[in-house]
Amino acid sequence: MNSANTMTRKLTGLSRHYRAALRKYLERGLQAGSEPARRLGRQAMALGLETLDLARIHEQALITLVLPSYSAKTRGAMVRRAGAFFAEAITPIEKTHHTAREANIRLNQMIEVSNRRSADLADSNRRLKQEVAQRKSVEESLRNSERHYSQLLEQSHLQQGQLRLLSRQLLLAQEEERKRISRELHDEIAQTLTAINVRLAALKAEAATNTKGLQNKISSTQRMVEKSVDIVHRFARDLRPAVLDDLGVIPALHSFMKGFTKRTGIHIRFTTFSSGKLEGLDTVTRTVLYRVAQEALTNVGRHAHASQVDVNLQKLSRAVRLTIQDNGRSFQVERVLHAKRNRRLGLLGMRERVEMVGGSLRVKSAPGEGTTICAEIPLTKINEV
Repeated sequence: MNSANTMTRKLTGLSRHYRAALRKYLERGLQAGSEPARRLGRQAMALGLETLDLARIHEQALITLVLPSYSAKTRGAMVRRAGAFFAEAITPIEKTHHTAREANIRLNQMIEVSNRRSADLADSNRRLKQEVAQRKSVEESLRNSERHYSQLLEQSHLQQGQLRLLSRQLLLAQEEERKRISRELHDEIAQTLTAINVRLAALKAEAATNTKGLQNKISSTQRMVEKSVDIVHRFARDLRPAVLDDLGVIPALHSFMKGFTKRTGIHIRFTTFSSGKLEGLDTVTRTVLYRVAQEALTNVGRHAHASQVDVNLQKLSRAVRLTIQDNGRSFQVERVLHAKRNRRLGLLGMRERVEMVGGSLRVKSAPGEGTTICAEIPLTKINEV
């Protein structure tokens, strides 16, 4: 309330001063100067008045000072001079408004520049974030590549070790096989042939004097020759059975399994498609299938203590699958595969044979379930049937 009264008093005082200064200006004209009017304008601006507010004060003062008793000419001249006074009075307010407008313009320009800079900064931030994300993606890819190459390097080292192991085992196996063949040739073939030679010499000496027991001795000598031939044939079959090349893998497996059962007493149940389904297999694939079955059954006979083996040979749409499953003792597959002092080719040799023709070998062995070996060899366009 006090504030309103104070404002009213100030406006009343400003109106009184304005009327007095306008009177002097009308009376003296340009001699009165423009400073009183501008001072009143600054006072009005200090009170927070605008141009329209000062115009109302000017109008009230002009009505009071320009009396109706004056002539029209005099009143017109007074109004014109009063207009000049009013123009001087509002100069501070107009200047302030002009400055404010200019400041407003500059402020808007600054805001526009700031907005552009903000937009540029936001765009730079987006690009920076994208670059950071790309760099993180590249770093993650590099880390993944590093892990991948580390795994490949580790696998390569492992395979190199296995290859060296396989080479050593192959040399040892070849040497052992040569020893066995040499020993059997010496112990059986050489002795039998020596005995035949002795018999023939004796027969030659007796032929002229004693012919009574000659027929029996000739029969005995013939049996020794037949035995030697059988031994040579067995060696030939062990090295590579002719039936594998002449008739195919199924007859060769039948022949080998028959001899295996006769030697070990282990029963084999062999299931397969007719030989015509597999007659188009190339020589390398037939050999791999035969050797895998041969080695697997040999291992069963030596280590598994099994009584039954199931062998299944089947042709898939684009592969041939050989499965050998026994009911004998289990073993630790990885330990056998990576054993450093394993003197037999065994599983490692089978796996190398299968992988040599682009196939895969899986081995599963568990207590109470025996061992299952599964070899799968892809069919090429050459050997597809």
